[in-house]
Amino acid sequence: MLVLALDTATPTLVAGLAEWSRRGVTEILAERAVPSGTRHAELLTPAIAGVLDDAGLAMGDLDAVVTGLGPGPFTGLRVGVVTAAALADARGLPVIGVCSLDAIGSGARTVVTDARRKEIYWATYAADGSRLTGPSVDKPADVTLPEPVVGDPAFAERLGTPVAPADVTTAGLLRAAAAQLADPSSAGPLVPMYLRRPDATPPATIKAVTQA
Repeated sequence: MLVLALDTATPTLVAGLAEWSRRGVTEILAERAVPSGTRHAELLTPAIAGVLDDAGLAMGDLDAVVTGLGPGPFTGLRVGVVTAAALADARGLPVIGVCSLDAIGSGARTVVTDARRKEIYWATYAADGSRLTGPSVDKPADVTLPEPVVGDPAFAERLGTPVAPADVTTAGLLRAAAAQLADPSSAGPLVPMYLRRPDATPPATIKAVTQA
């Protein structure tokens, strides 16, 4: 099964192509990890075209699409989810959403990523990779996280523990989606994990418009 994997939940956009089999064997054919900041919308489509070119394949060769659902910032996260849904709908393909933190690192670990507002997104995992707690969003000073911690090293000082650098990967996305890839009918709707309200909120009152 040829799978396109996407994630826009972190400042590094990920697009990858992989051959996935029910035997649990994944062969990464092409992958691009692009520092994107807030430029997901303009960088995602070229990244998808790039991995297809790198692998010598076309959109018509795809069998499924996997996308990270966050947690992540509103605008960037929507770009990946909407793109995955649109591509899958256009080609009549199954589309599978997974928690982006599940695709970072492996084994027993705590994963942390930047939630902005001086906060972190985090989740903990057992040795078999199953998620034990989270995803959650908190200030680093408000949580004590079990080691080892992987993800964004910028939070090491505030967490008071080493943070090994790790990012979302194509292999991680497919590992998190394995059960649903084996049975695409089990995939639920794509519901982004925002975890908190947006920064922008509608005004409480509407000012009257006066005419000169």
